[in-house]
Amino acid sequence: MSRKSQNGAPDVSRETTQDAQAGQVSGGARKVAPDEPFWTPIADEAARATKVLHPENMQLPAPSHRRIITVANQKGGVGKTTTTVNMAAALAIHGLKVLVIDLDPQGNASTALGVEHRSGTPSVYEVLIGEISISEAAAQSTQSDNLVCVPATIDLAGAEIELVSMASREARLKEALSPESLDQLQPDYVFIDCPPSLGLLTVNAMVAAQEVLIPIQCEYYALEGLGQLLRNIELVQAHLNPSLHVSTILLTMYDGRTKLADQVTNEVRQHFGDHVLKTVIPRSVKVSEAPGFGQTVLTYDPGSRGAMSYLDASREVALRGAKMETR
Repeated sequence: MSRKSQNGAPDVSRETTQDAQAGQVSGGARKVAPDEPFWTPIADEAARATKVLHPENMQLPAPSHRRIITVANQKGGVGKTTTTVNMAAALAIHGLKVLVIDLDPQGNASTALGVEHRSGTPSVYEVLIGEISISEAAAQSTQSDNLVCVPATIDLAGAEIELVSMASREARLKEALSPESLDQLQPDYVFIDCPPSLGLLTVNAMVAAQEVLIPIQCEYYALEGLGQLLRNIELVQAHLNPSLHVSTILLTMYDGRTKLADQVTNEVRQHFGDHVLKTVIPRSVKVSEAPGFGQTVLTYDPGSRGAMSYLDASREVALRGAKMETR
């Protein structure tokens, strides 16, 4: 019942204030207790940023054995590099040691991780042709003390032609990633960022890895060409690396305003089942802007939806891996 003011009219100001203190009336906003600070979107984002930058209470379990994951999809623009660098950074923030190998001649992963990749820089190219070891090419990322990157320079563009005439051309990266070589860097996770093709560089990545992570864009052509990628993975399994398997599917560039995104999501989940992460990565301007500043989205805008989504995705990957090892 409305309280009357002195002139007999209902006093709505008090009720309105109480409603506002209890949470925004419209829009389904989060409810807060009357004695809590007033909720605002900026306050909510600040709280999320604090959670990302100070994850002391969210430490993730280290895998019992080193996990080498190839991030592959021959379709360009689906978020391979973005997924690689942001998931690597998220795991590193949680105290795990991560090595990123940039196998794309464009060098975008190197840029996002703040690692020098001008021509002449020790890079994955010299590693593939056997001139230097993986530890000699690894450079410290500016994003985390737990994160190192083997950069890609423009020299890598001609590597596929040079590799054709080399012995064990499909296994050059695997030989470079020997347990003895990796023990010098001590990574818990190794992420390999592939070029948007199914050439010799991508084959090297698959031969060197145990797992494949496939980012799939939530758009019309998302599944086009995916069959060819899966056939190539099967060929590598049959002839070069029997332990390789598709462990993770990540849906990227999700736009909840469209029915198409939901249709693609449902179709992928029906086809791949438990391999698909529950977390989806939303389409985000912040995620796209971050590499231009030599950063991942977790440091560029840690309170953004993109940063929180990659944080959740990395947590899923780590916890799933620990659960599989327990089984």
